[in-house]
Amino acid sequence: MNQNPFVILPGITPEELSFLQQATAGLSEVQLNSFKFIYQGKRRSPQDILLFTLIGFVGVAGVQRFMIGQIGMGIIYILTAGFCMIGTIVDLINHKNLANEYNAQMAMESVQMVQMGTF
Repeated sequence: MNQNPFVILPGITPEELSFLQQATAGLSEVQLNSFKFIYQGKRRSPQDILLFTLIGFVGVAGVQRFMIGQIGMGIIYILTAGFCMIGTIVDLINHKNLANEYNAQMAMESVQMVQMGTF
């Protein structure tokens, strides 16, 4: 039975699954195992982004931006209270897109690491 190795990732979306299949198409079995190990450590689930965006309503706005590596945007969110909460609401609506964009970057970075043999 040939089961897709990425379906075990929590909160994986069909778009992410399709992207991962395309990004890892040329990898050997050993490289694919290394990729899964690296990618699982870097990946952010959409539910985590949603949770940290909700924290912006009761606590510090912009925590979700720090999670996805957008430090400058996170600082701007803190200083402007999430663009007067409008930015936080937009991020709440687009939390899946934020996670997908970040995960796509991390997938490509992980593929490059595996192909270069640095891991």
